[in-house]
Amino acid sequence: MTLRRDLQDMPEDVERLLEESGLMDAYLARPAYQQNDYLGWFTRAKQPSTRRKRIDQMLAELRQGGVYMGMDHPPSRRP
Repeated sequence: MTLRRDLQDMPEDVERLLEESGLMDAYLARPAYQQNDYLGWFTRAKQPSTRRKRIDQMLAELRQGGVYMGMDHPPSRRP
């Protein structure tokens, strides 16, 4: 069985936040499926406040390293 996810486009505001926070490289260093999952997660939010909370969580996880969607992710630990 092969699972496929729809590819998500990067929203302009998320791209701007990644650039402004200096986290674009950390985002791009993540596997493609994680990048896509984060973007889909934002898109599925029904409320703007939920969307922003999810974006803030992603930014915090990228800043911290070693975390993906609240789960331990050793390959992304920052040195």
